[in-house]
Amino acid sequence: MITRDYLEKVDINKAYRLLNLGATCMVTAEYNGDTGAMPATWVGALDYNPTKCTAVIAKEHYTRPLIEKSGYFAIGVPSVAIAKELFYLGSVSKNDEKDKLEKSGAEFFTLDNSNIPLIDGCIGYLIFKVIPEPHNEQVYDLFIGECVAAYADKRVYKNNHVCFDGVDPKLHTLHYVAGSHFFALGDELKGDGFGLDE
Repeated sequence: MITRDYLEKVDINKAYRLLNLGATCMVTAEYNGDTGAMPATWVGALDYNPTKCTAVIAKEHYTRPLIEKSGYFAIGVPSVAIAKELFYLGSVSKNDEKDKLEKSGAEFFTLDNSNIPLIDGCIGYLIFKVIPEPHNEQVYDLFIGECVAAYADKRVYKNNHVCFDGVDPKLHTLHYVAGSHFFALGDELKGDGFGLDE
């Protein structure tokens, strides 16, 4: 049962559309009661039917061994509303601060039968089962996942598409550049010529 009434299940064959935004993502994982959470920018859609993704997760990150042991990870697509929490989670390692998650101010919850904690304030959530590719994982830190469940905030996800028209700007997605420099996703351009010559 979904525990957030603003979320709805998403067709896992169309869930890749949440990743096509190119937003900074939150990677979470859980193993034996231990949770890791970290922002990641090198996350992308790989395939559909069902959605698959790639995620680069370096060996030194606390979250990585949790993924390796459990065989699962989740991707959240954070909104501007949790920029402060996202920045903190990316600035501190749980290897150094065991109470990093509590100090971040982020609120965690789970959905349905998954035990992977998700971070409140994302516009979408995708849960992946790792497709083992040991060479890619060891040499390139590249993990491949197959989507087993997906959810989206129905305030911004309509008819299997993300739409920010008329939406509170705090629900827009974050896009990382470098250092502490982020952008929020801008205005939508539609149609032939994208309306730029009007």
